Amino acid sequence: MLELTWVTVLILIISGVIVGFINTLAGGGTVISISVFMFLGLPPLVANGTNRVPIVFQNLASAYLYHKKKMVDWKKGFQLSIPIIFGNIVGAIFADFLPSKYFSYIFAGVVVLFGLSLLFDPKRWLKENPTLQHKPTPTIHYLIYFIIGFYAGFVHVGVGYFYIGALVLLGGYDLMKANVMKILFVLFSVPFGLSIYAIQGNVHWEYGLIHAIGNVIGAYIGVHYAVKKGGTFVRYIILALVLIVVLQMLDVITTESIVKLLSSGK
Repeated sequence: MLELTWVTVLILIISGVIVGFINTLAGGGTVISISVFMFLGLPPLVANGTNRVPIVFQNLASAYLYHKKKMVDWKKGFQLSIPIIFGNIVGAIFADFLPSKYFSYIFAGVVVLFGLSLLFDPKRWLKENPTLQHKPTPTIHYLIYFIIGFYAGFVHVGVGYFYIGALVLLGGYDLMKANVMKILFVLFSVPFGLSIYAIQGNVHWEYGLIHAIGNVIGAYIGVHYAVKKGGTFVRYIILALVLIVVLQMLDVITTESIVKLLSSGK
C-alpha cells in the first residue's frame, strides 16, 4: 500500500470528483474507484468494500440536492428499495465465495444491449409512461430488483445501468426521473452492504473517506448539469460510458491505463 502523501490524497480526491460526476449522471464510475484503490495497494476485495464508503456520501449529497429541487419521490424510492436492500446484504455476504468473472460477463452484455437501445430508440428512454408509474408493482418486479441488489452487493460496478434500465422498462420512468430514483436505491441499500464488508475487515476507511470528498464535489456538479441539460444530456453521458466499457472489453483501453493517466496528471 502506498504511503498517504499529498500525491495520494490528490489522486483520491480528483478521481473522486470524476466518479461522483459520472455516477450522479448515469453510473459506471465505480470502475475508476476500484481501479484507483487497487493502484494504491488495496487488495481487490478490500477495494470493492472501500468503494462503498464514497458511494454513501456521494448519493447522500445527490439525494439532498435533488430533494431541494423537489425531484425526489421518497415513498416510492423506499418501497422499491426494500428488495434491493435484501439483495445487497446477500450479495455482500457471498462476495467472498463467488468469482466475479461470471457477473462481469452479465454486466458486459447488459451494458451493450442498454447502449444499443439508447442509440436506436432514444424516444423510448426520454419519454415517461405515467400509467406504469402509478400501477401497483408486480411481484416479479420485486424479484428483479432483488437480483439487481444482489449484484450491487457483490460487485456494484455499473449497477446504475441496471437500475435505470429496470425503472424505464418496468416502471415507465423517463431517464431523468429514473436517474433520481436510482440514487435513492443506492442511498438506501449500500450502507447495508458496507456494514457486511466492514465486519469482514474489507474496508479501508481512510482511503474511502478521502475519496468521498471528491465524490461529493462531483455529485454537486453532476446534479447541476443533469437538471440544467435534462434527459438528453444524461443519454449522451450514458452512451459515452457504454463506449468506454466496450473499448475495455476489446482491450483497446484498460482500467490500468485510466489509473496511470490519472496518477501521472497528463
